[in-house]
This record gives sequence, C-alpha cells and structure tokens, in this order.
Amino acid sequence: MTDAPHTLPAGYEISVDAARLDAARVHHWLSTDAYWAMGRTREKQDRAIAGSLNFGVYEVVSGEQVAYARVVTDHATFAWICDVYVDRAVRGKGLGSALVAAVRDHLEPSGLRRILLGTADAHGVYEKVGFRPLDDPSKWMALGRQ
Repeated sequence: MTDAPHTLPAGYEISVDAARLDAARVHHWLSTDAYWAMGRTREKQDRAIAGSLNFGVYEVVSGEQVAYARVVTDHATFAWICDVYVDRAVRGKGLGSALVAAVRDHLEPSGLRRILLGTADAHGVYEKVGFRPLDDPSKWMALGRQ
C-alpha cells in the first residue's frame, strides 16, 4: 500500500492530540486560503474538528502549528482525508507529503477498505504516498453541492 517512506523534516513533529490544535489558525487558513473551504464559519470548522481525527504539524522549538489534516472515519471500513493545509511560509519542505504519509500510516492498523480524498491541484503530493485516481469513478455518486 505504501510507496517510499516520507519522513518529516528535522525540527517538526506530528500530533493527533486535538488539544494542541490552534483552531483559530486552522480556521483562518481554510476560510481564507483553501479553495474548498473559503468562507467556512468558525462554528462549522469547530464542529468539523470535534467530529474528526485531526493531525497537526508543529515546529518543535516554538510549538507553532504549521500544517493540518482532518480525517472522517469509522475506523473500520472507510476514511475520508480532508482539509489538508500547509502554511504558505513552510511549503516546499516536504511537510505535505510527510503529513499525508503519517495519516496513511496511522490508519493502516484499522484495515480500512478504502481511504479517499478529493483534490483539484495537489495530485502529485498524494501520488507520492500511494494515492491513485479511482479505477471507475462512474461508480461513485455524490449528494449535495458539487
């Protein structure tokens, strides 16, 4: 399932401790700079965080959060990776690939049948950690805004 390992650059750490999240920063990133979440309210973002498995990337020395990813899952059969965001100031260091690899590896013991995500512009990041386009997207359907 995995391609080559993607290690986190020195000076950074990943945590799934939701108490460490800088929820205000995550909301700002997503609601002002993420095409899929532009204008999302803070209340909606807080509900999304509360109902999800959350991953934060932090600078070790300062403790400042520099990236985020959220997973919606039943921990048995399915997971949806969403809201992956790396602060513009630290892009290009491999944090995105390392974060998604950490999410993938964290979910591995659950034996999920499928882990999905959607992207308009970061296919290369996800392909580096093993994601591929759906074999037959015509089997998938959606309800709601598209």
